Amino acid sequence: MSKLIVTSALPYANGDIHIGHLVEYIQTDIFVRFQRLIGNNVLYVCASDAHGTPIEINAAKKGMTPKELVGEFHDRHQADFSRFEVSFDEFYTTDSPENQKHCEIIYLRAKEKGHIDSRDIEQFYCERCGRFLPDRYIKGTCPKCSTLDQYGDVCESCGATYRPTELQDAHCAICGAKPEMRSSLHLFFKLIDFNDFLREWTSERGHLQDEVKGFVHTWIDQGLRDWDISRDGPYFGFRIPGEDNKFFYVWLDAPIGYIGATEHYCAGKDDVSVEEYWIDHASKTEIHHFIGKDIAYFHTLFWPAMLKAADYRIPTAVHVHGFLTVDSRKMSKSRGTFITARQFADQINPSFLRYFYAAKLGSTIDDIDLNLEEFVNRTNAELVNNITNLISRSVSFLNKRLDSRLGIVPQGCEGLVKDVLAHADQCLDDYNALKYSNVVRNILAISDIANNYVQQNEPWATIKSDPEKARNDLTFAINCSKILAILLKPIVPSYSVKVEQILGLDDLRWEDIKFDLEQRSVNVFEKLAERLEPGAMTRLIEASKDDLAVKELKTDTPDFKEEIAFDDFEKIDLRVGKILSASEVEGSDKLLKLRVDVGREIRTVFAGIKSSYSPQDLVGRKAAVVCNLAPRKMRFGTSEAMVLAASSPEGKIVLCDFGEEISPGSTIK
Repeated sequence: MSKLIVTSALPYANGDIHIGHLVEYIQTDIFVRFQRLIGNNVLYVCASDAHGTPIEINAAKKGMTPKELVGEFHDRHQADFSRFEVSFDEFYTTDSPENQKHCEIIYLRAKEKGHIDSRDIEQFYCERCGRFLPDRYIKGTCPKCSTLDQYGDVCESCGATYRPTELQDAHCAICGAKPEMRSSLHLFFKLIDFNDFLREWTSERGHLQDEVKGFVHTWIDQGLRDWDISRDGPYFGFRIPGEDNKFFYVWLDAPIGYIGATEHYCAGKDDVSVEEYWIDHASKTEIHHFIGKDIAYFHTLFWPAMLKAADYRIPTAVHVHGFLTVDSRKMSKSRGTFITARQFADQINPSFLRYFYAAKLGSTIDDIDLNLEEFVNRTNAELVNNITNLISRSVSFLNKRLDSRLGIVPQGCEGLVKDVLAHADQCLDDYNALKYSNVVRNILAISDIANNYVQQNEPWATIKSDPEKARNDLTFAINCSKILAILLKPIVPSYSVKVEQILGLDDLRWEDIKFDLEQRSVNVFEKLAERLEPGAMTRLIEASKDDLAVKELKTDTPDFKEEIAFDDFEKIDLRVGKILSASEVEGSDKLLKLRVDVGREIRTVFAGIKSSYSPQDLVGRKAAVVCNLAPRKMRFGTSEAMVLAASSPEGKIVLCDFGEEISPGSTIK
């Protein structure tokens, strides 16, 4: 018996799980359940990734503390994973004392060995927000592939990593302002110190898939760079010991969350310890990580180097998978294909998605496609019409005509029995190799053998002349059904449990794959799976669109003001005004002085828009102007009108102007 610890990438506690995320968790869960099925001892741990800038930003928008936001999504994630039967032994959080302890141990050991460097760096600073802008506070164009609207740490399109200052056309992700450069002391993990170790470890057989090994070696060949592991406060994360107002970058403490979750699981247990899994080098326990290809750099280079620096155990294997597309395109909110786990489970049996993903997944990093028509057709044709129908008609016939009693496996079936067991043996190899699509093909081959046998021997006809032959023919089909339940157990666990109950069996294991169900009773058949109706996926897409429309309503905007009569609105003289000049107002942090042509005359306007606009950006623009306000005397002069602007909940100010050609003085109705 082997002992393994298995992890999936930590879901970020800043949004709901969607069907793209589920590719990884279902793939990992199938692996875990298979290992348990063949008798191995497996610990499956995960955690909410609970630190970093996006959580800080989102919590502020919602009027919550970051911990409250993390707690909310942690609970939602647990509920969603449960509906899809993802079988974590421990689902913890990275914002934990156990995780902080191991972060500090790993950092201090690396520092003691000279693998930590400190130096001043140029960093973006937003004057308007009054803070340095770490990775998720800055957006711009990827310096590698030129994809727009990327954050300052990693490109979600090409997977490249970079420093925030390398972004092109950078702007503050909060207020949109163009940042300035300032100097700040940062701490770096010297990844180059581990060049030889990483090349050797990534080259050894079994640690990485061959295609992953190829691009990892390309990264090494291009030269490993020091890794910035610190962020300036304020920052939602762990403080770095011995440093003033410095915090660990979230990508340092996130993978260490695997260790923190393990320690939390082991607390109070006599037969397991965190040392056995992560620290004791005499341990034979295997460490398996499942991740998406977008975070391969962190898990194949930074992570093993950090563990090596601190003398922790190194992963046995990092299994990398591709992304999910829907109808051959990226998931899209506008098309309704950005579907959450909850939305899917509310409309469709979650087992169907597990089955479909298994039928698509191999051992490569190729993307898999959820073609909506194919999903319905394969579910109905394979899981319902083929496998479920075999079990249904075999058991139901025994229930109705043969006292629910099995006979013996007929003589003359030896060749078919051999074929079925050969397909099962191939499933064993394919499960071990993560070739789940091959497993499904072999499962269907077994079901075809059994269905064809029943069809050819026609027990519904032979029962009239030879009831025992009919009983024995169905006994062959029932034994095939038992084997199918075992082979499907990692893929659709609750489905297989129902088959076990129908057959009067309990907790089948891999060693039970044999033709040994004879001369015993079976229970009454109960429905296993419903066919998907043709409009099922359309309804899911529409429900996804409706949910998105509700979520995008701005609940954080101010309440509407008291209702006014149309006559009151007509009293306002709104005109198009062309800005002729703009200048800063000495002594004011908010005001710009504008000279505005409103058609009949030129007005002076003092506008509080300095935080969003520089004077040179405004000249020539045509704005909406209130022309019949009483002049307002200010210490800087008299304002003779008002330009209209919108203010977002985050405080961003946007001038109300006109993109099309229209003359100054035109009335606005």
